[in-house]
Amino acid sequence: MSIQVWDYRKEYAIEREDILAGVDKVFRSGRLILGPSVKAFEERFAAYCGVTHGVGVNSGTDALFLALKALDVGPNDEVITVSNTAIPTVSAIVSTGAVPRFIDIDPDTYLMDVAQLESAITPRTKCVLPVHLFGQCVDMDRVNSVALAHGLKVIEDCAQSHGARQNGKLAGSMSDAAAFSFYPTKILGTFGDGGMVITGDESFATRVRQLRMYGNEGGYYSVEHGYNSRLDEVHAEILLRKIARLDGYIERRRELAARYDEMLLNSGVVLPKVWPGNFHAYYLYVVRHPSRDRIVSKLAEHDIMVNVSYPWPIHKMAGYAYLDQEKGGLPYTEAAAREIFSLPMYPTLSNVEQDFVCETLVNILRNDI
Repeated sequence: MSIQVWDYRKEYAIEREDILAGVDKVFRSGRLILGPSVKAFEERFAAYCGVTHGVGVNSGTDALFLALKALDVGPNDEVITVSNTAIPTVSAIVSTGAVPRFIDIDPDTYLMDVAQLESAITPRTKCVLPVHLFGQCVDMDRVNSVALAHGLKVIEDCAQSHGARQNGKLAGSMSDAAAFSFYPTKILGTFGDGGMVITGDESFATRVRQLRMYGNEGGYYSVEHGYNSRLDEVHAEILLRKIARLDGYIERRRELAARYDEMLLNSGVVLPKVWPGNFHAYYLYVVRHPSRDRIVSKLAEHDIMVNVSYPWPIHKMAGYAYLDQEKGGLPYTEAAAREIFSLPMYPTLSNVEQDFVCETLVNILRNDI
């Protein structure tokens, strides 16, 4: 039995007829860029998240970048975030000319340790960028309380948290703006790149729409320097069809997570912990063990592929070494990077496949194989 950490092919086989019908609809429409499918999906996804405006863009990275630009984040500014994240979080900040300022993570949830937020604020701080990692939300009440007290803006990085909730509020609805990715692996993913900025602020949404299209206010006239970052019609139509199944995807992910919880209890790996008030959407099912590398290698010998998210904190990467993070200043981030790994997690993973993953993992932990 060969099991991938993520695989879209079974899902595609189930949804193929609907997806191809959507692609054919776009190709027959005569409109391939910023047409009715993009508009409909922007409205549908924003409404799903509980806000009034959505702006479809080329990728989740661009969604972060354009949201920051729309807040006039730029050179000499600082943005507070975490080093335990995907590269795009920090890439977007750096691309504006601003400097990311890292704080450590909570050792149990691997999310931003909001208790450290206030002490990280400097006169240059302009924005806080909490990352809703692995499918659950940062403590946004505390983030917003600190931000409000210091006059800071907040952008949620929701690339991994479609459908996640905190105290009944959807990820992306608890800040000035939020950025989503629709990369194929995501909880709601398309068959290529795609992203969206969502907000409850109409003027902010208008600014992002201008920035995604060369700073264009209409026709061929630019009112400010802008960019080319558009969600195309084909991906929007696919996403518009898949969003009807989003809650079902999440329900199955939560079922799989509950089965992992049960089968791996007392196995020796540290299981995911859910922050009080959070509804975890389980983009990833992340476990932890000090012998992570040996375990990952042994699983691979049995054709079970797992993932490490992330083996290198951003501040440890050569591309961002110039940020000069204080040595030893992020102990929980660095410890997690040495020990965490994620087990296969996608809606079409079968119970039989999951049983095999768990049985093999338990045997490895017991040194039976």
